[in-house]
Amino acid sequence: MKKTVLIFLIDQYADWEASYVAAELQARQSEYQVKTVTVDGKPVSSIGGFRVLPDYSLADTETIDFHMLILPGGNTWRQPETVLVKELIAHCFANNIPVAAICDATVFLGRYGFLEEVRHTSNSLEYLKEGALDYRAEQYYIESQSVWDGKLITANGTAPLEFAQDILKLLRVREEEKIHQWYRFFKEGSVAFTR
Repeated sequence: MKKTVLIFLIDQYADWEASYVAAELQARQSEYQVKTVTVDGKPVSSIGGFRVLPDYSLADTETIDFHMLILPGGNTWRQPETVLVKELIAHCFANNIPVAAICDATVFLGRYGFLEEVRHTSNSLEYLKEGALDYRAEQYYIESQSVWDGKLITANGTAPLEFAQDILKLLRVREEEKIHQWYRFFKEGSVAFTR
């Protein structure tokens, strides 16, 4: 049986930010499968207009065995209805389940204290502080496309490939060199790549 990776989708989610990693996790030879979650189990639409019928609601996650939570960015992470997601994230942190957040989802993590005492990044330090007024972890902020520290991966919104690469390495989807080749193939476009 394949291990489940949950991707939490908000309305107006950034469809490109988890697409690279989702495709690799769903690959035939992967030991993982991707399942989607929304707050209420109802469909959401991406910034690009892709409408997704999710596999689960937030309430369903209480009974699901999953191995990672991925949080793509989007236009509505600052809306009141997303507050409920912090309980799922807290569950992950308490149970050593990896969490990966990119773009405005990193601001959500900062707003609720999930970036304390762990190295992390976002779109910029100023962007993070503007969106997460109670954020007090500047000493752990790293100006980088993607930062992986323990069970947490955070990334800049311009770094879906770096984000995906770190997730694939954390989950050990393939040998590290093959993951690096995959990354170079999509980043540079001229490197031969074989699975």
